[in-house]
Amino acid sequence: MTTPPSAPVAGSLPPAPDAKIAMGWMHTAKFLTTAAQLHHLPPIDVPEIAFVGRSNAGKSTCINTLTQQKQLAFASKKPGRTQHINLFSLGKQGVMDAVLADLPGYGYAAVSRSDKVRWQQVMVNYLVSRPGLTGIVLLCDPRLGLTELDEALLEVVRPRVEEGLKFLIVLTKADKLTRAEQAKVLSITRLHAGGGEVKMFSALKKQGVDDVAQLLWQWAHPVKPVAEERPADATDGSHPAQPQPTGDSESN
Repeated sequence: MTTPPSAPVAGSLPPAPDAKIAMGWMHTAKFLTTAAQLHHLPPIDVPEIAFVGRSNAGKSTCINTLTQQKQLAFASKKPGRTQHINLFSLGKQGVMDAVLADLPGYGYAAVSRSDKVRWQQVMVNYLVSRPGLTGIVLLCDPRLGLTELDEALLEVVRPRVEEGLKFLIVLTKADKLTRAEQAKVLSITRLHAGGGEVKMFSALKKQGVDDVAQLLWQWAHPVKPVAEERPADATDGSHPAQPQPTGDSESN
């Protein structure tokens, strides 16, 4: 006898959508707001997905490629100059169902130490305490691998990841590596991902774009709890029960 499939667990990921659906959803991204401090950000009641990474890791390019918009995320000519948290809304027909957060890049040597400390503290506060944060996308140049700052970030978010926060490492600029080099860096990075996923990505070759878009769509649309069904009732409560003939009524 065939065992019926089990019902999806609330909060788990739904099946991946068709790539066209995911990319169409990403294309709805619009600028929402910007803030230099965490307390300036508005409360958000939909899933929020943060993009973080070292300056010059290709974060802005990744966001613009995923959303198919050339200038949605600001790519400064001087890495480390983007100092704000920028939020972008997602959702079709004007109904916001998710938000992307572009966090300031970190680790650029030309920035003053005081600025580095301030930006990193803002980012840490966001990652640790932001309500509604559903997932984190860490952008990493595979030619450099995970740096000390990347490892420090992983440690900061580890408690939330263990509690269910989604986590993805995107290895950008994959077109700079051979297939053998890609396979090697994928294997090494997965060992340090702490249970998160790892994907290769190339804005130039469009490698991994559909995969990342589909995963983000899944993050933003988790399986919802099924409403408890009312116990079945023969009359369904819509009409009073009618007496049924017994077949042995007396005749007068």
